[in-house]
Amino acid sequence: MLPRPEHPKPQFERKHWKNLNGEWQFEIDHGNSGVARRLFDDAVTLQRTIQVPFCPESKLSGVQYTDFMSSVWYKRSVTLSEQELQGRVLLHFGAVDYRADVYLNGKHCGTHKGGYVSFCLDVTDFVHAGDNILTVHAQDDTRDPGIPSGKQSDRYHSYACSYTRTTGIWQTVWMEFVPETRIQSVRYYPDIHTACLTLRAELIGSGTLTVSAAFEGKDMGSVSADCNGGQLTLTLPLKEKHLWQVGDGKLYDLTLTYGEDTVCSYFGLRQVRLDGFRFLLNETSVFQRLILDQGFYPDGIYTAPSDEELQADIDRSLAMGFNGARLHEKVFEERFLYHCDKKGYLVWGEYPNWGLDHTDPNALYSILPEWLEELERDFNHPAIIGWCPFNETWDQHGHPQHDPLLAAVYHATKAVDPTRPCIDTSGNFHVVTDIFDVHDYTDDPEVLRTNYAKLAEGKIRDRFADRQPYPAGKAFFVSEYGGIGWNVDPDAWGYNNTPKTPEEFLTRLKGLTDALLDHPCMMGLCYTQLTDVEQEQNGLYTYDRKPKFPAEQIHPIFARKAAIEQD
Repeated sequence: MLPRPEHPKPQFERKHWKNLNGEWQFEIDHGNSGVARRLFDDAVTLQRTIQVPFCPESKLSGVQYTDFMSSVWYKRSVTLSEQELQGRVLLHFGAVDYRADVYLNGKHCGTHKGGYVSFCLDVTDFVHAGDNILTVHAQDDTRDPGIPSGKQSDRYHSYACSYTRTTGIWQTVWMEFVPETRIQSVRYYPDIHTACLTLRAELIGSGTLTVSAAFEGKDMGSVSADCNGGQLTLTLPLKEKHLWQVGDGKLYDLTLTYGEDTVCSYFGLRQVRLDGFRFLLNETSVFQRLILDQGFYPDGIYTAPSDEELQADIDRSLAMGFNGARLHEKVFEERFLYHCDKKGYLVWGEYPNWGLDHTDPNALYSILPEWLEELERDFNHPAIIGWCPFNETWDQHGHPQHDPLLAAVYHATKAVDPTRPCIDTSGNFHVVTDIFDVHDYTDDPEVLRTNYAKLAEGKIRDRFADRQPYPAGKAFFVSEYGGIGWNVDPDAWGYNNTPKTPEEFLTRLKGLTDALLDHPCMMGLCYTQLTDVEQEQNGLYTYDRKPKFPAEQIHPIFARKAAIEQD
């Protein structure tokens, strides 16, 4: 059975595509000499096999090699028909960590740098009818301070909150067969007040762009405009208003046609903005009950074993009383965001900045290009209600973070997307931010409550007050807290002291959470974390997704109404 057979881009889906997951040839190139040895030549057979899209460190890949791999190679045959070659052939990669060089039939056809976002190559001039040999060379170095690696361990073993590495291909690979005149990309700007959708499309070739909307099968209107290629902006008035809400992801279906090209898509009619201390969704104050979700899986590492497991993690969070998540130190795949969109699940789009040396101004060249690609890829997802490019930018080697680096990325984010709030760096050390957040793992509920008792007066207890003074009146939330261990191994890593009894666990959890829910100026919380991840065992679920406590005991703690939501 083909692994991960579902279409990887539900918000930009064409009918004519070919999933390239499954068995590939594979070879670890310890000396990084594969180019010199011409491993990209068609006649060369690689030493092993691997199941794509699972990384070679994972059990599901069939390789399960967990030592450092600075260079790996993949190869497979792709059979194409004359009909598939009538237009353009696009080769897509969901993600390849870190640098990918792609060859077809022995010829180099493109390079991409960045281990977390999708990329596409037009390979029309490199393919022919019949069998084609596709080769991918991936290079990665988790210990390179110029490479963002998130929570991937820079040691041989996993330790603390650093886990098994991911090398090479770890998301779906596929081909699309498109006409010469086609839709390159599209952005959606919904307006809840006028019940309209404004679209900005990038088009190739001349034609008429037609956009038709439907809601649950009912026609919601259409609009058309001619274009000679390039950028086109048009507005589609909707016949009915159906707002995208928390827990109720009402989505409009879209069909976009341009010449012979047809794209199936969707959008949500929703607006987010800040109003003082309040976070407003469709002009209503919503308290963000978030869970920290790191997106690791026991058998697939970075890659979920199935689309059903992507959905199941959201359902596990909802069952415990949360309405969203921080997608932590990782760019999650588009299928996950699709399920968030459908379920009305609030998420923060983040970036795996750990591993990057934030004290070096040149780090801008390592984060900004891929971060801009992430903003572009995920802009249309209604579930994403904010951006956070950095997390805990600790000083390194005795040097403080380079503040202009954080400021530049923040301003670039706001220039690309002024529709969402942006947190410059979650926890510390803030430079310029729309929301001031802190990480507070205090395990005494009364102390936690006292830390923010004078928030309305512009006073908080912050370990780093000398580095990031809180600006009075700024929207505020505790974006990491808790991390209470339970059912932990003797050598497990976690925060603070493990409770001795289930009653002590539940009492502490409720006390800490009440301290935040009861605060009239607190716009949200984020509890650490959804599942255990390897040796970090402070999840509400074990690593293999078994609940540590019944959901009916946890759900009421998080789900009750917050003070800031009172009418």
